[in-house]
Amino acid sequence: MIINGALVRFRTRSRIELVAKARFMFGKQIMSPDEADTPARRIYFALQCAYIGEPEERRSGLARAHELIAAFKTATTSALAREILDRAEAAAADDNCYLALKLARRVVSHEDSVLGRVSVEKAPAAAPPFLPKSATRLPERITEAHA
Repeated sequence: MIINGALVRFRTRSRIELVAKARFMFGKQIMSPDEADTPARRIYFALQCAYIGEPEERRSGLARAHELIAAFKTATTSALAREILDRAEAAAADDNCYLALKLARRVVSHEDSVLGRVSVEKAPAAAPPFLPKSATRLPERITEAHA
């Protein structure tokens, strides 16, 4: 889990309640730099940097996402992907990068289906390294208050 840019690792099952506004991501929402290997995934990664980064990282992440979105929209034949990216870019401009990430994830799923890849939405979730493989993952829920 990442909260306001800090990595949080859980050693046991935990229940967390955030009582203040925070920028957070966890589990399969977090994309590592080496996973950003397609145009849509690079957009997602740039938005992720904008969402969880320090102020300078946010600015550069938003600028990079803007460039990548413009290039993707020019190259794609999908009107739906262009519309979703317009909404994602507008959300990011309104400082709602969490919503922008949710929208970008839809474009990644679309791109994965076009490329014949296993989608980020459908990929089996790997157990975190600090839990035994037999352990079940806690359900990943995000309240509407943070969307």
